[in-house]
Amino acid sequence: MKKDGTVNMDAESFLEFASQVTKWKMYPYFDVAHSVLCALHVRDDLGPGALAFSRKHPISCWLSTMLVVFAGGMLSAALLGEPPLAPLKNSQQLLIATAVWYLVFYTPFDIGYSIAKFLPVKLVFSVMKEIYRCKKVHDGVLHAAKLYPNAYVIMVLIGTLKGNGASFTKIIERLLRGVWTPTSIETLQPSFTTKACIIASVVFVLDIKSDLISAPHAFVYVFVIGFFIYFKVFSSMILGIHEPMLPFENLICAIFFGGIFDYTTKAFKNTKDDKVDTKKKD
Repeated sequence: MKKDGTVNMDAESFLEFASQVTKWKMYPYFDVAHSVLCALHVRDDLGPGALAFSRKHPISCWLSTMLVVFAGGMLSAALLGEPPLAPLKNSQQLLIATAVWYLVFYTPFDIGYSIAKFLPVKLVFSVMKEIYRCKKVHDGVLHAAKLYPNAYVIMVLIGTLKGNGASFTKIIERLLRGVWTPTSIETLQPSFTTKACIIASVVFVLDIKSDLISAPHAFVYVFVIGFFIYFKVFSSMILGIHEPMLPFENLICAIFFGGIFDYTTKAFKNTKDDKVDTKKKD
């Protein structure tokens, strides 16, 4: 304890806290937060005609929302040779997702949607969602590691899909609502969420399968949670920085993916053209 009466959190107490975080149960509170943000995503994606669409096509609206909620588990199961509909066997989570969907789309005076969109409420749900996302990425990496112990790419892939499966099913989700947008495929324009899930998956793989990370596993887990919360909530929602990795991506593309060579070739060609024009004038 300091002289001013404040208490320092030493390494042991923090490790104990981190260990408790790794054991947090996602049901029901984190499942609710995840479902609320998924339902908001669907409603916002529908645009101004969301209410009219939900009244005219309730089944389509429900199906697309459930696909967003369970996308990560369904995609991962399909790629690992497991039943794709297995995530839906969790009746409690399915009931929560359905109840949240109803509240977001059908409450009187649209009060459910208004409360969910209220910034302080959305911030709390967003923080909970990132903790939920870390859990999903972690569980996805562990599950893939059990099935394919030496397949590091598969571990990263499953961890990424578990953490952000909804982005990869966006085409199907919109198709369920009668909209065909083939250019919205995630591999063409990966969102920052996908990139963050890839980074988190790589960190977990290195932590589990190598000695490169010497910190306790609980420390790594809490670090990934902090990474998600800082960049997905604080940086994006508060500071408005939606692509914090863009400068690094531009640098990497310039160095490793032809940027420098293209620029050099273009500069050389322009110099050559200038010389030709000068000779013609002479």
